[in-house]
Amino acid sequence: MLSSPRLTSGILGYTERKFKDTVSTVGGAFFLKQWGPYNISIWDTAGREQFHGLGSMYCRGAAAVILTYDMTSWQSYVELEDRFLSLTDTANADCIFAIVGNKADLTDSHAQPSDPEGEEENKPARMSVSSSSLQRKQVNREDAMALYARVLHYKGLDEKACLPAESMCFETSAKTGYNVDMLFETMFELVVPSILKKRNEGESSTVDLEAPSTGKSNKAGCCT
Repeated sequence: MLSSPRLTSGILGYTERKFKDTVSTVGGAFFLKQWGPYNISIWDTAGREQFHGLGSMYCRGAAAVILTYDMTSWQSYVELEDRFLSLTDTANADCIFAIVGNKADLTDSHAQPSDPEGEEENKPARMSVSSSSLQRKQVNREDAMALYARVLHYKGLDEKACLPAESMCFETSAKTGYNVDMLFETMFELVVPSILKKRNEGESSTVDLEAPSTGKSNKAGCCT
């Protein structure tokens, strides 16, 4: 995932219940996510400029790439295309792309945290977030969809034959977890069948990074 550090924290929040292991890397992080009978490999490149040169390595052979921008920063949206799109050249030819806006908690009251169910009676009523306290969204969903179309064009893919932009553009908050689960569950549901198809056709989709102690391990690859 070519992302800001704030989405990295969202990955940790999503995966801490289910990840088998977390391995820190220079310029990013590697995770294994248990999803049904499969282990999904996730590379997080952190997106920082000093690690830009490592991006193509992380994306090599990727079945899916999540490109992330800051919804409150138009500059982050511009840099996402200018600096990071070329790093996807090493991804699989049929790689699935998602365009993700982060920091929705700063622009949308619906992305704010809520009290856990059943605790409302024991806590003071939470004040709703007023519209005046929210920041202006600098990158709209329409902008994300336009970028998705440009990504497909850059990769030489037929837009009509690919997943629609409406399904592959997300607005999330790594801080509150808003839509983070939906993002990864959607990606996994799309990626796993594609990898299984390749496996049945005799192609190897990932490198086995660990030897399972017992039984047979099913692995799927996803560079985010």
